[in-house]
Amino acid sequence: MIVNVPVRDPVAPIPVLPPGLVRGIGASARTPRWQPGLTLDCQHAELFATARDACGAGMALALARDALRQQQAAEVPDRRPFLWVQDKAALRLSGRPYLPGLPSDLRHRLIHVAAPTPEDALFALEEGLRCRDLAFVIGEMAGNPRALDFTASRRLSLAAEKHGVPLWLVRLDARHDLGAARMRWDVAPAPSPRPRWNAHAPGTATWRADLFRAHTFHPGQWTLRDDDALLVAEPALPEHLTPDHGDLVHKSGDRSLATG
Repeated sequence: MIVNVPVRDPVAPIPVLPPGLVRGIGASARTPRWQPGLTLDCQHAELFATARDACGAGMALALARDALRQQQAAEVPDRRPFLWVQDKAALRLSGRPYLPGLPSDLRHRLIHVAAPTPEDALFALEEGLRCRDLAFVIGEMAGNPRALDFTASRRLSLAAEKHGVPLWLVRLDARHDLGAARMRWDVAPAPSPRPRWNAHAPGTATWRADLFRAHTFHPGQWTLRDDDALLVAEPALPEHLTPDHGDLVHKSGDRSLATG
């Protein structure tokens, strides 16, 4: 049976972190590690991902839905719309959100903004965060535009925290720069588990998630999977131990695909 990673005993000693990772800002020996359901403590997160796949946007949606599930466990169902903002470069790289591919509970709630410039995208994001009639905001921006400096990032954090509207900002093909986000992730696709009934069917969306910076949690790596009912977190396997499910499609080489 698959279960979520348990919260570490607050009085237990924290093990030595892997090379390249540092403890979160404000973290101490009593600080727990992140797990699904604790996203409510963070109103602004950044996800760094490549533009070759949709893993950044996919994980942003999974984290947003996880936060909504935790919120709805104690309150009435949240039917508010959500905002998705893309600048022109991100729109060219990843395309517009595909409504039939969104979770069924979110398809009718999408408000999409295609901003021509990074400045316009930042303006739309900040205005969205000031609107409490939105459940959450997702942004996609490509590269490291000059407009997205530390001051702009701080403005987004302050707006999200003041008005209680969470933001997941996907950074496509971007380097790690200065930012005010309380959680910063590196996201990459991971092999999906084999479907139970049809081995040839697509598996559930799975990501290799590296939390390399956090204010209230210790950094770490997880394998995250969204099975629609909940977000499942497991300790990340080393890359050389990840399962190989084989090639789903044979390489075509120099031949035409029509030749079979």
